[in-house]
Amino acid sequence: MALFARSRNHAREVELERRVNALQGALNQCKGVARQWWGFRVRFTIGVAVIAMAIGFTLGVYRHAIKEAFVETAAAVGLASPPGDAAAEAEAAFQKGDYTKALKLARPLADEGNPRAEAVVGLAYYRGRGAPHDDAEAAKWLLRAADKGDAVAGYTLGVMYGEGRGVPQDFAEAARWYRRAAERGDAPAQYNLGLAYARGEGVAQDVVAAHMWFNLAAARFPATDTRNRAAAVKNRDTVAGEMTSTQLAEAQKRAREWKPQG
Repeated sequence: MALFARSRNHAREVELERRVNALQGALNQCKGVARQWWGFRVRFTIGVAVIAMAIGFTLGVYRHAIKEAFVETAAAVGLASPPGDAAAEAEAAFQKGDYTKALKLARPLADEGNPRAEAVVGLAYYRGRGAPHDDAEAAKWLLRAADKGDAVAGYTLGVMYGEGRGVPQDFAEAARWYRRAAERGDAPAQYNLGLAYARGEGVAQDVVAAHMWFNLAAARFPATDTRNRAAAVKNRDTVAGEMTSTQLAEAQKRAREWKPQG
């Protein structure tokens, strides 16, 4: 099968931008809720935080939406800020290209074990942005973050195992990390897991699984990321040409029933 590859850096930058934009959207909704309830003053502050939690959860960014909404509401009534809210700010700074600020915020949190901060530090070493390029150091930080469920770190670690960068080349290990990130809804990881199944790299070749993951990736890449969306659709349709009608129906059923984990 003639499958399309994908620009890893472009996809990862788009994914970071999606996460930052989703976070900002959740925060804006939380602010709106806070304004609506503000007339009830301090005794309803906890209620505002609970509503903010519900909004953030539906957007898939509940942890940071809660933190930022609570920070702003709590500041108005003199409450302390919760720990760890700088991790989202560090990720946003990294995505915007302010690597000095990103690492200044992320490194102390990473040393304390914050997974998103660990991912920022790992990506800095991986790309040589804000820190010397060092694949071994990148792998160390990304592994810490990925072990705690960070999808961006898991995806990048999969790429490193696939290429033998900072770690021994191991397609099975690459597929394992792609799967962990893909199951959490990471579109680039879903795409690469689709490639692994289509090519039989690190996993047994399986056109049904390949079609399902390409299908999911095509749906989850942001609308602005036309290049990767088109590649996912092209590969899905290429794989479909190798499938029986029964296999195609099964792949579509799996995609419909799939739900992100974690």
